[in-house]
Amino acid sequence: MISLSLFWLLVFGSSGPAQEAKPTEYQIKAAFLFNFAKFIQWPPSAFSRPAAPLLIGILGENPFHDDLSRVVQSKSVDEHPISVVECHSTADAIHCHILFISSSERNRLPEIIRSLKGTCVLTVAEMDHFTENGGMINFFLDSTKIRFEINNDAAANAGLRISSKLLALAVHPRR
Repeated sequence: MISLSLFWLLVFGSSGPAQEAKPTEYQIKAAFLFNFAKFIQWPPSAFSRPAAPLLIGILGENPFHDDLSRVVQSKSVDEHPISVVECHSTADAIHCHILFISSSERNRLPEIIRSLKGTCVLTVAEMDHFTENGGMINFFLDSTKIRFEINNDAAANAGLRISSKLLALAVHPRR
């Protein structure tokens, strides 16, 4: 398994000894979102053209600020350049490939999940019982480590294939 330090180095590169500060929680989660895209296979119909951008959307309050945009800047996955968009409604969100649903949307979660049914949107959040309620990937803290769980059935129902390598890294939270 890749260590967090090596993972961080692969995503951001080295910026010299002056910036030895540990990454923040949302910098780490931003790196995870970028890397999730490498291990998900979307149906061809999810892209309008072969080199169409892969859109990572944020629905609700943006806890990443500029961290997610910095992580994906000038990067691509399978010839799809990555773009980050802020979604103001589920109508905006249906055009995304990965959608981070902010905790600020917790009360609307059932409505959001329902409105994304039939789309090829990978849903990601950091809420209790997210995967049990139809979400696909959920971040949680295990002591001081950021972990994630996966609802592979929900992803498969959306036409997404999650690599066995990513599935093997998922864990079940201790509740």
